[in-house]
Amino acid sequence: MRPTGKLHLGHLVGALENWVALQHSFQNYHLIADYHALTTNLDTSGLYQNSIEMLIDWLAAGIDPKISPVFRQSQVKEHTELQLLFAMLITSARLERNPTVKDQVRDLNIENISYGHLGYPVLQAADILLYKGEVVPVGEDQVPHVEITREIARRFNAQYGKVFPEPEPKLTTFARLPGLDGNMKMSKSAGNTILLSDSPEEIAKRMKTAVTDPQKVRRGDPGRPEICLVFTYHKKFNPPEVPEIEKNCRSGALGCVDCKLNAARKIADYLAPIRERRKHYEDHPAEVKEILAAGETTARGIAKTTMDEVHTAMNLGG
Repeated sequence: MRPTGKLHLGHLVGALENWVALQHSFQNYHLIADYHALTTNLDTSGLYQNSIEMLIDWLAAGIDPKISPVFRQSQVKEHTELQLLFAMLITSARLERNPTVKDQVRDLNIENISYGHLGYPVLQAADILLYKGEVVPVGEDQVPHVEITREIARRFNAQYGKVFPEPEPKLTTFARLPGLDGNMKMSKSAGNTILLSDSPEEIAKRMKTAVTDPQKVRRGDPGRPEICLVFTYHKKFNPPEVPEIEKNCRSGALGCVDCKLNAARKIADYLAPIRERRKHYEDHPAEVKEILAAGETTARGIAKTTMDEVHTAMNLGG
């Protein structure tokens, strides 16, 4: 995950909850992709602090660093070496066909895409294959990148002998949570988020801005919950009340203001354990740095072993 600072509900639903569940059945590795952050923002002044804030949210959400190493991409130099070698195995035309990069260029209004941005799926392939990744938990927009990783692994294995697995994408069952403005994706740049660190009061304030069914103007008007953003939130954070909410919305008995406030309370309750754990790590910054250093030591050891295999397969050893 690219370090952009404090995380929001979209990160929790789209990635973190899946990661937390998977760490009990897989050996997980969690990478703070600080090199990837440079593809869309060259300002590095806040990169380290953003990494720490994101790591705190990971830990607060339930990532256990004792079984799931956490580390910064920039602190494991083998990532860039493997990227260089992988770059020889894929054409620029293939990278230009990547729909995810096309969408980013459009959404971010980028006039001239950089070499690093075009090629970041190659670095992502190195991120995955350096640790012999077999399963990659991703959102649906990242599936094309996993396919590029599989292609690179096949090409390397065919050229130099079997070293890498061909990883499979693993989609979450609730992969994307819409933003408060109705946009299909939460984004801090769009200002349509609820942060994991938000207080109950802040959550209620943000929820007041959430879009609803435009045809339901006042209490008594029949609503269409299937198109209502707030109802989507209830389905995730308040499933026991969903049948009643749907019934009362359709009949007009439930007003949008009350529905929003109810959703805000349920979201605040859902996030309460995360806020409590987050406060612990905020109050103990040395512990966070120790966790990060330990994860980076583990990652460097695994990365060296993999690159030794790569060097042997490619006859690059001395």
